[in-house]
Amino acid sequence: MAAGDLVVFEEAKAYMLDGGWATTDDIKCALITSATAPTAADATPALGDYTQVTAGGNYAAGGTSLGQWSALITEAGGTVTFDSATNPTWAQDAANPTAARYALVYNDTSATDQAIAFVDLGAVIDMTAGALTVTWNASGIFTIV
Repeated sequence: MAAGDLVVFEEAKAYMLDGGWATTDDIKCALITSATAPTAADATPALGDYTQVTAGGNYAAGGTSLGQWSALITEAGGTVTFDSATNPTWAQDAANPTAARYALVYNDTSATDQAIAFVDLGAVIDMTAGALTVTWNASGIFTIV
């Protein structure tokens, strides 16, 4: 997998097709370390399966909200698009986390914080040395055709 690629968890695909999430569920993007590397085949991926970076500076525990499930899903011409107008951004700050390795998209409303997808940031990112922005593809975070 190349840096910047988004990977949707296999279990999340099945859960979405089964109608698993409510329209009002809050979907977030959190930053996790390299302590446990996520893979598409993780059995029951959830935020708690990974080590979230330490909150501090501009990073709040749990990450940044991307919006409610109903606002993130659209369908047109048989293509379902999962997208958010929010590109999570954390400005440089001396108290920011120093070990961000992956951005994890997950359902914060779910009791288990079920993970949906992750982005490989390419290397460990020290947010005390610079800002971090996760910029989603202009065509959507991901599509199902």
